[in-house]
Amino acid sequence: MTDLFAAFALAIVLEGLLYAAFPDKMKQYLTMLVALPAARIRLFALILAGVGLVLLWAIRG
Repeated sequence: MTDLFAAFALAIVLEGLLYAAFPDKMKQYLTMLVALPAARIRLFALILAGVGLVLLWAIRG
């Protein structure tokens, strides 16, 4: 369970760094995201989750 909370914390840190480093670009990306259909966002999110699982499996064995 500790690893799960550490992963969430790391995701928050990385997202915060992106917003701090590129605030205008992040606003543009969020505006584009709102315009996308939900099905496309869902597909992209599932693909990212799958890639993340494969990476986790490769790293943690």
